[in-house]
Amino acid sequence: QVQLVESGGGLVQPGGSLRLSCAASGSIIQIYTMRWFRQAPGKQREWVATISTEGGSNYADSVKGRFTISRDNAKNAMYLQMASLKPEDTAVYYCNAFINGGSGVREGWGQGTQVTVSS
Repeated sequence: QVQLVESGGGLVQPGGSLRLSCAASGSIIQIYTMRWFRQAPGKQREWVATISTEGGSNYADSVKGRFTISRDNAKNAMYLQMASLKPEDTAVYYCNAFINGGSGVREGWGQGTQVTVSS
């Protein structure tokens, strides 16, 4: 059983920074594409950023230039460095990954971590 666990959320003032982490654990053969999503209250879950196995990345227009996605394949981990945070970045942030745990590639989700941007 593979698990994804996010951490690093919290309360931050507008203009501040925060770094989210996502750690994968369990029986892991290979982690492929990893992504961050977020869901604000009353809104649908939306894609934030993607990072490939080789490190190539893509971002939603709303976070481009402010957020940086990265990963450490040796640690089975992914990160999201968030800067110049805005109140509209307030949401629960979810880690998503395609993982081969020995029985084929499956999509997994973390439980989410709350990010609140407020003065």
